[in-house]
Amino acid sequence: MSLAWLGAGIAIGFGALGAGLGIGIAGSKVAEATGRNPDAANAIRTNGIIIVVFAESLGIFSFVIAFLLQGKAL
Repeated sequence: MSLAWLGAGIAIGFGALGAGLGIGIAGSKVAEATGRNPDAANAIRTNGIIIVVFAESLGIFSFVIAFLLQGKAL
């Protein structure tokens, strides 16, 4: 019996959890920084979007890894 299914589930679970936490923390800090310094809102928003894109790419990477592990289970 192969445990690749379990590995795929753990990979997508932790990957989604990490991406969700990263996006949530980054979003809260962007909102806090914009509230503290409204004049720099455009620069803060741009940096915040870049941070969220990198966090989401880790979630997508874990999704791809989960599919690769699932393919090994067949």
